[in-house]
Amino acid sequence: MAKEKLRLDVLTLFPNFFKDPLSTSLISRAIKSGILNVQTHNIRDFGVGKHKQVDDRPFGGGPGMVLKPDVLASSLKSVVDYSKEHSAKIKPYVVLLDPAGNLFSQKKARNLAGEKWLVLICGHYEGVDERFKEEFVDEEISIGDYILTGGEPAALVVIDSVSRLLPGFLGKKESALLESFNKVKVKDKNLTLLDYPVYTRPETFENKRVPDTLLTGNHKKIEQWRLDKSLEKTKQKRPDLLKDSSNT
Repeated sequence: MAKEKLRLDVLTLFPNFFKDPLSTSLISRAIKSGILNVQTHNIRDFGVGKHKQVDDRPFGGGPGMVLKPDVLASSLKSVVDYSKEHSAKIKPYVVLLDPAGNLFSQKKARNLAGEKWLVLICGHYEGVDERFKEEFVDEEISIGDYILTGGEPAALVVIDSVSRLLPGFLGKKESALLESFNKVKVKDKNLTLLDYPVYTRPETFENKRVPDTLLTGNHKKIEQWRLDKSLEKTKQKRPDLLKDSSNT
């Protein structure tokens, strides 16, 4: 069994949301092989009173409900030991999935993949009590400028994107390097490019042939063709990446 590369705990009101996604495809294989350890934890188990209340109305009025800080703290502390006598232990990087957070990117995925332990907290309702954020959350992350019904879909995006960057997750080491949003050295610049177009058999489909260069067997020409196409594709679809490659 492979040595565990990343421990990942998810705090959620809907743990069943993760059941099928985590039991299929490459993520399932990584979990079974020991590269990745993912555990889900039900926030509602730490709800208050006989009805297991997890949210309450916002002070000052307004619509919706807010996740209670005491409930979230109890849920988190059940996973992470914050006692002083255990302060030397490895601490997780705690992430709250929130639409107001830092925008998720390939660069951020690489940074998170460098951690040994991540805790993802799925936000819900009108948000999370600010005091909990200030006390326990290392970073708030958003996967885009739109609103979801909860943080669970966003957490799955983060899990998938981060996991595939772990050593041993993909079949070939080069697979994670030769794809969109990785930096490529072009002359004297490190540019962030989209992936080049790819083709497979049959050679002719709907009267369209595979580009001749890819059939030559000349690896140097093929490499140059792919770079040219990546540049062309990026200029057409995401010129912003060429203007400021540091964002990815």
